[in-house]
Amino acid sequence: MVDHVTIGHRDNKNGSKHFEIVMPRFGLGVWQMDKEACKSSIRHALNQGYRLIDTATAYGNEEAVGEAIRDSNIPRNEIFVVTKLRRVHATGYDETLQRCRESLARLNLDYVDLYLVHAPPEDISARGEVWRAMEECVKIGLTRSIGVSNYGKFHLEAMRDYATILPAVNQIEIYPWLQRPELRKATIDIGAIPMGYSPLARGQKVNDSGILKIAESVGCTSAQAAIKWVYDTGSITIPKSSNHGRITENLESLNFDISDFNDDFSSLEESYVSGWDPTTEP
Repeated sequence: MVDHVTIGHRDNKNGSKHFEIVMPRFGLGVWQMDKEACKSSIRHALNQGYRLIDTATAYGNEEAVGEAIRDSNIPRNEIFVVTKLRRVHATGYDETLQRCRESLARLNLDYVDLYLVHAPPEDISARGEVWRAMEECVKIGLTRSIGVSNYGKFHLEAMRDYATILPAVNQIEIYPWLQRPELRKATIDIGAIPMGYSPLARGQKVNDSGILKIAESVGCTSAQAAIKWVYDTGSITIPKSSNHGRITENLESLNFDISDFNDDFSSLEESYVSGWDPTTEP
């Protein structure tokens, strides 16, 4: 069964929580899925018990996500929807509000549950205004919560200079070959929950000899071992797949106990970055 985590916004001045909401700790990512694959994947995932769907404006499939959710006939308040503000759109207050409304229009939803800044805005001087607009998105009901994605430790600490409320989530790439203990700690220290995307290193490490050995000992697939490791760090975990069998298999990874293999997983760390990594930028 999928656990849930309570997320909320810490006040930047006194550390108090403004409010809290419950979020599933496991879900489906839909990066690089076209409309039909996206709808089919979400329908299958929801039928299997998934209740968290992670998309983004940059993925180009928000409309498909909204259609699949409506077609499911599952009550809206039982499905947790995440989308993201594109980095190229994170330029200021007004555009941030506009782009959030545009995402809602494409999704055809009244609100999203979590709205993320997809990466630190390239214009450093705009970061404060972008976040102020994100806070406004919460106040006017466009989203229930806000957070960031691909923010490094420096980016998180800099938010203390301009945020009124701090992010509820930091979505970053985490997997056994890129474990990021310092960044996960910095995320938690600011009051946010780590959310791990690409737990399979975009498929690049699925045949790694180390993970294969662990998986054989556990009695699961290498993908299941990697996914469960991310989940066991306490991170919200969102493996992406358009294959129905793998969507089911990924969920079943939660049933395996890998606690006897902590040292084996630690030995896999190699600071391996599978793709984009804005966490190290200024």
